[in-house]
Amino acid sequence: MKTTKTVLKIFLIPFFSGLAGAYTFRQLDRPPETGHHAAYNEQQTYYTPAAHQLNAPAPRPYALEDNFVEAAGMSTQSVVFIKTLSGDSYEPTSYFDLLFGRRSGQVASSGSGVIYARNGYIVTNNHVVEGSKTIEVVHNRRTYQASLVGTDPSTDLAVLKIEADNLPAIKLGRSADVSVGEWALAVGNPFNLTSTVTAGIISAKGREINLTKGTFPLESFIQTDAAINPGNSGGALVNIRGELIGINTAILSQTGSYTGYSFAVPVDVVHKVVDDLIKYGEVQKAFIGADVIDLDLEKAGRSGISADRGVVLSYVSPDGAAAKAGLREGDIITTVNGMTINSRGSFDEIISYHSPGDKVELTYQRNNKTSKTILTLTNREGTTEILKREIFSSSSLGADLERVSKVERDLLGIENGVRVTNIRRGFISRLKIDEGFVITKINEVPVNSPEKLADILSAVRGRVIIEGVNSKGQKGYYQYYF
Repeated sequence: MKTTKTVLKIFLIPFFSGLAGAYTFRQLDRPPETGHHAAYNEQQTYYTPAAHQLNAPAPRPYALEDNFVEAAGMSTQSVVFIKTLSGDSYEPTSYFDLLFGRRSGQVASSGSGVIYARNGYIVTNNHVVEGSKTIEVVHNRRTYQASLVGTDPSTDLAVLKIEADNLPAIKLGRSADVSVGEWALAVGNPFNLTSTVTAGIISAKGREINLTKGTFPLESFIQTDAAINPGNSGGALVNIRGELIGINTAILSQTGSYTGYSFAVPVDVVHKVVDDLIKYGEVQKAFIGADVIDLDLEKAGRSGISADRGVVLSYVSPDGAAAKAGLREGDIITTVNGMTINSRGSFDEIISYHSPGDKVELTYQRNNKTSKTILTLTNREGTTEILKREIFSSSSLGADLERVSKVERDLLGIENGVRVTNIRRGFISRLKIDEGFVITKINEVPVNSPEKLADILSAVRGRVIIEGVNSKGQKGYYQYYF
């Protein structure tokens, strides 16, 4: 018996000691707990829930993820899908096309929009709806016929109206409060994929990319690296609180698809433009009676100029607002109402917040001496009255005609003129006159009004010489025989 006990001790003690050692080693070698039982997956090199915990509640997202989820939930309900159908496209390819015309099919396209007001006002890009015959807005799987309230090619914005109430209007933020480096979400319908959300950071502000059209283009884009593709145009750029900070407008790409650079119209500009279009049908743009260019720091340093930022007055209208405020050509504007001016884009943006009749305080430098002045902003005719754009649309000529404003006549150096826009199928397209060309004379007869221009061109015979200037002030002429 004693021998048996001795044998058992010899075998059992090492056996249990081995078990205890193995258990201790197993405990020391276990991966850390992650809030619930976890097992280590060697092939994936990350932890996954143990089999018996697969139905356990998911861990709560981090604070930033919470913000993204909340911002996406708030903003997606305010972004709509826009479908458009353009009119007949026309481009003559032969002599018979010139004589009889050639009909081609309609073109369907799509984009995005943002619910601006609960009673059906929607903001989008001008290029999304430009040339459209019909516009449809899709929201919550319901389709509405939309009417065009107004457009502003200078900022590439447009306002639509649908017959609906109690819509989830987006909450407006302030683009002036946006900082480079903060998070942003882009919401839209790229490639017809509705309610798509992408994230990125604000990469820059006040960008000019020579995109917008119009008589007085305004470019001070918010740049972001949130992915934007065709179909995102007109959609929302929001902060992590779900507030609108911009309308997605363009990408910088050689392929037509996203390559890392996206641009949005700042919401402070959007707010002014949309409110004006709803109230007046056109933007009540404010002018200072002068033109500005960016300050060249290298040239300024060589000239002994102490200013390290601002814009330079390159032209001052003799009887304009700037001249009345005591400003001269060559003065350097450094602040507007206390806000620092870093570029022409930022200057134009700040002025765009205002209306004719508003007074602004300008800080400027002249001969390295700093001064201040109060300037009263004016409209395009040099007054402070509310103006409504008057466009003469001629079906026989196939174009829209508009009298050139005083502000632009001063800048172009002309006394009179009528601009040709929205060229379509008709007489003007066959004359090959460029879009935006300003006609000043026909056969040496000054053209002062759209009606007079239409009358002359409708009755003209024989040799005809049309004189005018393009948008850059370069003179040119067209010659024809009828």
